[in-house]
Amino acid sequence: MAEFFRIYEENPNPKQIEKVVAILKRGGLIIYPTDTVYGLGCDITNLKALEKIARIKGVKLEKANFSFVCHDLSNLSDYVKQIDTSVFKILKRALPGPYTFILPGSKNLPNPFKKRKTVGIRVPDNAIALDIVKLLGNPIISTSIHDEDSVLEYTTDPELILEKWGDLVDLVIDGGYGDNEASTVVDLSEGDPVVIREGKGSLEIF
Repeated sequence: MAEFFRIYEENPNPKQIEKVVAILKRGGLIIYPTDTVYGLGCDITNLKALEKIARIKGVKLEKANFSFVCHDLSNLSDYVKQIDTSVFKILKRALPGPYTFILPGSKNLPNPFKKRKTVGIRVPDNAIALDIVKLLGNPIISTSIHDEDSVLEYTTDPELILEKWGDLVDLVIDGGYGDNEASTVVDLSEGDPVVIREGKGSLEIF
């Protein structure tokens, strides 16, 4: 059964963040809070962990639409091709926030994603998620645990998330009740914003 502990978003406990990062570094899977729905994540550099998440989601790793959760825009250049000023301005305006931006992928993408032309980037407005990624030193891969068929509480109540996912992951973080609205997905890979999915993030900023 997965570990389960509470982290308070207002003031995440550094010792607990260290515990989370230790689990990620040894290839563990975590369920953690974001500014939208709870996410399922692992260290982007750990191939075995990436394969596990793809299996859980029933997708081929190379084709999976996972997002990269980054701490801020500074490590974007590791994974994203040069972007122009207008695109960067949109990112600066919107992030951290409930958006996933699809951007042109660079040659430095981790192995399973090497052939991809684009990559989804998230910088969630949630101190727990951001502290984890900052301490880890590289992005975590993320996919939401949102499930159209499932009872709503199983994706928003941490104790019920533990009940449903406890045998599949190594840690469920209780960061309080989650939201049930996913992020707004915007494709910026061609320069002009194209809204792929309207979610929690307002479209007014474009």
